[in-house]
Amino acid sequence: MEKLTNNHQKPEAGEEKFRSGFVALIGLPNVGKSTLLNQLLGYKVAITTPKPQTTRFQVRGVLTGENYQIVFVDTPGIHDAKDLFNKLMVEHALKAIEEVDSIVFIVDVTNRNPQAEEKILEILRRAGKPVVLALNKIDLIKKGELLPMMDFFSRVFPFKAIVPISALERDGLDELVKEIVATLPEGPMYYDPETLTDQPQRLLAAEIIREKIFMLTRQEVPYATAVVVEEFHEDPERDLIRIQATIYVEKDSQKGILIGRGGQMLKKVGTLAREELEFLFGKRVHLELWVKVLKGWRKEERLLRRVGFPVV
Repeated sequence: MEKLTNNHQKPEAGEEKFRSGFVALIGLPNVGKSTLLNQLLGYKVAITTPKPQTTRFQVRGVLTGENYQIVFVDTPGIHDAKDLFNKLMVEHALKAIEEVDSIVFIVDVTNRNPQAEEKILEILRRAGKPVVLALNKIDLIKKGELLPMMDFFSRVFPFKAIVPISALERDGLDELVKEIVATLPEGPMYYDPETLTDQPQRLLAAEIIREKIFMLTRQEVPYATAVVVEEFHEDPERDLIRIQATIYVEKDSQKGILIGRGGQMLKKVGTLAREELEFLFGKRVHLELWVKVLKGWRKEERLLRRVGFPVV
């Protein structure tokens, strides 16, 4: 904890001052926000899949350097939401914009949507916060395509910086961190320097299970799924964590798909989730999964609360 107290001392002449603050990661669905967060931290705190709208609520990740601490707030993708559940997800993203010190707007250079991007730029104009633009997935386009894009964005919004990156390849991330730190005020360390996330382990366990469902099932099934960890019990003597979780779906047909013939699909979800949880927690994990139908859980606030979704 020595580092914590040192950073509150008055800096010597010429010494760099400590900067800290909260930074929202904002963008359309599937632009790589969660991948970027995990790569910046070097640890998985947010689940990632190729499907849009994987992230459902704010996830915090903490990056501490010698003279800074950035508390990243990963948010659901901002999209044109029709139903209650999706509207609430977008509300979580918009709420994050109000509460942070600065913003990173992430754009997927391989899959532009100018109309939707303009809507986000309008939100950012109203927010009046410092914004860094991260142009992601640059490893997948030709260099000649990048310059006109950077020129375009520099004309439509007063970004503090425009940084081309590849989150997956870790390209440009040091430069991005440097530009983010420059937008932050002088301030204290909010978390112990060893902290990577304030997300409880049981919530991370639920998210990892949900990630495997997203990866293994198709069509409406992953979107109709919510995971609640009913029991999370650590047994230090046996170096074991016992987890019991309920997977909620909206229809009997979805339950059948998720369990699979002879329970094969559920077994596959459980095996993949257990292996990853053992890797993340550094302990053996005993995982039990149950599947239940909760009709229309995405349409009612009461049911959303029951499955643990934070209603704004």
